[in-house]
Amino acid sequence: MSATTETPGQGGNPAEPGLKRVMGRKLLLLFIVGDILGTGVYALTGQVAGEVGGAAWAPFLIAFVVATITAFSYLELVTKYPQAAGAALYTHKAFGIHLVTFVIAFMVMSSGITSASTASNAFAGFLNDGFGLGMEDGSTPLLLIALGFMTLVALVNFRGVGESVKANVVLTLVELSGLLLVIFVGLWGMTQGRADFSRVVVFESADDKSVFLAVTAATTLAFFAMVGFEDSVNMAEECKDPVKDFPRVMLTGLSVTGLIYVLVAITAVALVPVGDLTDPTKASALTQVVAAGAPNLPFDVIFPFIGMFAVANSALINMLMASRLLYGLANQGVLPRAFGKVHRTRRTPWVSIVVTTLISYGLITYVVLQSGTEGGSDSIALLGGTTSLLLLVVFTVVNIALLVLRRKTVDHSHFRTWTPLAVIGALTCAFLAGPWARSAEQQEQYVIAGGLVAVGLVLSFFTWLYRRTAKHEKIGFEHPEDLDADKPQAGYPKR
Repeated sequence: MSATTETPGQGGNPAEPGLKRVMGRKLLLLFIVGDILGTGVYALTGQVAGEVGGAAWAPFLIAFVVATITAFSYLELVTKYPQAAGAALYTHKAFGIHLVTFVIAFMVMSSGITSASTASNAFAGFLNDGFGLGMEDGSTPLLLIALGFMTLVALVNFRGVGESVKANVVLTLVELSGLLLVIFVGLWGMTQGRADFSRVVVFESADDKSVFLAVTAATTLAFFAMVGFEDSVNMAEECKDPVKDFPRVMLTGLSVTGLIYVLVAITAVALVPVGDLTDPTKASALTQVVAAGAPNLPFDVIFPFIGMFAVANSALINMLMASRLLYGLANQGVLPRAFGKVHRTRRTPWVSIVVTTLISYGLITYVVLQSGTEGGSDSIALLGGTTSLLLLVVFTVVNIALLVLRRKTVDHSHFRTWTPLAVIGALTCAFLAGPWARSAEQQEQYVIAGGLVAVGLVLSFFTWLYRRTAKHEKIGFEHPEDLDADKPQAGYPKR
């Protein structure tokens, strides 16, 4: 481990220790793969199939292409500005508008916490199924399990990024084995004559939507399963050499996960009729796949436990991202400096961890209680779709920010993407974020997203009011040019 490095205090505050640079290429690759292979594919495969029928692989493939195009923009920006604030930092450097930067930051943080909260609910459900506890959806025991699980995630997060990333390694290997199991069971089922691959090319829509609307609606759902790479840029200050490592590792991680998703989707619809995959009274989609492909083996009994590990990994990584985002924003003066406090022994942003965990408690309570209602499963899917919507808006802004920041240079070499890719990325993400890309049932995503942004704006207003009236301070961001300088604790060579 590197020695403790002190960063200058800001605003007269005592110096805060810097974050540990513990992530090399292998850990970063497992971090990215583990985050992308999270709750999305385990929870939304059935819903995606419900939108397009047997061609469930197509939305995952399109989502992979769109995500990869945007990833190229992130690669240039994260190697150019290897700091922890991610999209919010790039937005501020490009436009320098307090309100825009705050909204983008709040969207990214909300998407991470919402995703982790949904994963906590899924964890409680998998645990209930795995041990046969018989607890009803929406019950208090399930809520307590989900809240206890999130508390454990917070403790691992507080323990340190090294420990968190090591836990990520174990969880990633388990969830990867679960998806590979689905693929191999599919191959086995095919050799036994149980697979019907003719369903793979059939487009079906329960509401008689056009093929275009069905595919775009399914793609906005599938996109939830491909957004994990964004979390990794908020870990830049804890990577040993972000400038060199990010391009190769991120593209490798996206390629691996994209291939696995397409194979899992093909296997699912080949082994199980779409009507069964989308039936809320039956087991989860991938559990049905395993049971159908190898009915004489107890894989369907083991699978809920693999699902627990998968969603646990998703929750851990999303909470890591959310807390580091708050830390990065505080370190740049976007939020109160208290959020940037680092524990002197554990060297983790403990205040940000506490704040993001408390917010997640509220969301977990909402999701678990909703799961016991008649439209509970739709509410959970709606939350996943809202996460995609928020991040599609963020990705649109990031692609535009890249084009603006081409006018600014830094004193070290960095990755440079092809300019037309950023333009295509902005257009495709903006298109998928629009109401024309969603079914009637998915339009409620705008209500939820608008409510989250409204909460952020209210919090921003009261923060401004307090600092202007009680502390007589001007609220705003540090000057963008001041952020261009390499940070004192940067571990990569200055060129």
